[in-house]
Amino acid sequence: MRSAPAVPGPRRLAFDGHIAGFGTTEGTRVVVGRWLASPLGAFSDVMVERADGTRLLLAPRTDVAELVQTTYAFDAVHVVPVSLRADEGRRRWSVRAGPLTADIGLGARTPTGRLLAVVPRHPAVAPLVATAVDPVARLLLDGVRTRGTAGQGRREWYTATDQHAITAVRVLWGSQDLGQLTPVEPPVRFGFSSVPAAPAVTRVRTTIELSAGPPQHGH
Repeated sequence: MRSAPAVPGPRRLAFDGHIAGFGTTEGTRVVVGRWLASPLGAFSDVMVERADGTRLLLAPRTDVAELVQTTYAFDAVHVVPVSLRADEGRRRWSVRAGPLTADIGLGARTPTGRLLAVVPRHPAVAPLVATAVDPVARLLLDGVRTRGTAGQGRREWYTATDQHAITAVRVLWGSQDLGQLTPVEPPVRFGFSSVPAAPAVTRVRTTIELSAGPPQHGH
């Protein structure tokens, strides 16, 4: 008598990197992901919400686009060349993603960043830490959550370990200048979590739990 096939358990995918969020006086809000390590290797992607509310994903590859779409909601997805050059000495990021050009100036560690210095960083405890700090994140950082469901049998946890202020941006959409740096207001509407209203770059570990089986993507 043959035994029943084993039921696959949940799988967890970990992404280590940074998330930058900022707004512009034209009304566009931008979220840049700089992923230094992931199941898909290193990559960068950009989420954009235009002033009229249109939500766009600018992804460097089809596999990246497919995975991000299973977790976040967009009105349009574009696979385009995406590059991010980080100049640590000058504390600047230069982002190029399809029609978007963004030069981002980074400032000092934020008060939140100083608090995050005490967060345990071991990957094994990242989901536990995210669960523990979620009530605090909701209280102190309007619109931000560190755990939640993402649909299609997925759960996510965010564990932040550092944060620096964004002090200046120069952003173009094609040839249009999107204006000066502003807070991320209104909040972006890509998924269960948002970025803080104050423009910042946050060091983060994202853990995605898939309910069973291999991920349905090439990301």
